[in-house]
Amino acid sequence: MSSNVNLLKDPKTVAVIGCQFRGGQGKMGVEQGPVHLVNAGLLGQIKELGWNVRWDGYQSYEHLEEKITVETDPNIGRMRRPRLVSNVCEEVSKTVEQHAKEGQFVLTLGGDHSLGMATIGGTLEVYPELCVVWVDAHADINTPETTDLGWLHGMPVSFLLGISNVPEYSWTKGKLHPSRIAYIGLRDIEAGEKATLKKLGIKTFSMHHVDKYGIGGVVKMALDAINPTRERPIHLSFDIDSLDPQFAPSTGTPVWGGLTFREGRYICEAVCETGKLIAMDLVEVNPCLTDPASAKRTVAAGCALVRAALGEELL
Repeated sequence: MSSNVNLLKDPKTVAVIGCQFRGGQGKMGVEQGPVHLVNAGLLGQIKELGWNVRWDGYQSYEHLEEKITVETDPNIGRMRRPRLVSNVCEEVSKTVEQHAKEGQFVLTLGGDHSLGMATIGGTLEVYPELCVVWVDAHADINTPETTDLGWLHGMPVSFLLGISNVPEYSWTKGKLHPSRIAYIGLRDIEAGEKATLKKLGIKTFSMHHVDKYGIGGVVKMALDAINPTRERPIHLSFDIDSLDPQFAPSTGTPVWGGLTFREGRYICEAVCETGKLIAMDLVEVNPCLTDPASAKRTVAAGCALVRAALGEELL
């Protein structure tokens, strides 16, 4: 396996941030995702892989939710709860940036995927050559003009790319270039998103491509596109709904016909093998939406994906 010692400092440390935030979407329970992942033993599992763990604890944003209420946070265009999401994500971004500056691998447990603008925004401040592998059933690249539902968990990539110009989100800075992000697992994309993806020439690999080329071929093509020499640091943003609901049923926007658990794990293994992975998000685990057995299965899948990204090998 390639080494990432040139990017991360010794002793190798994973900074784990538990983001209990659900404001980017409309369903209760996703804020409990980090709690269930940690209660399943994830921190100990990471230590068993030889990493030191710096646990930031559960980051609650009640102080902002009390200050920025529904009444004081009206829609901006179609965007729902825009000021709350911006304030929380800006706070998370600063935390991620600080850990990255200290040479730590940053693992963010969500929470909803609006956090992606925060986590990637934070790592971009430290690693300007960063590229992103975004694993998701959805493209999350809506703008305030193209969104159908208005929830911010469907828009983070547009802010990272700087194509959504909203003064309240000026902190996102739009530093990610379209040539530095590749999607894997797409299968539920809104019309406005399709137009944006084509206009910007972003590398997208839908489930059709996974079926056609196999997951190994897709991951290689994705990395060849955004990191051809394998020298750029990589941020892996993994939405659990990229997996088919039979493997991860406890999520807010499940879509049939997704990745198998093995395919999802392979993505994490292959990105890890580059030796350039410096951060990961695992988001949209919502244990409150299903029966306990389904929630447990989803959480177990999430823990296994994290372990694979941090170097766990099958042999």
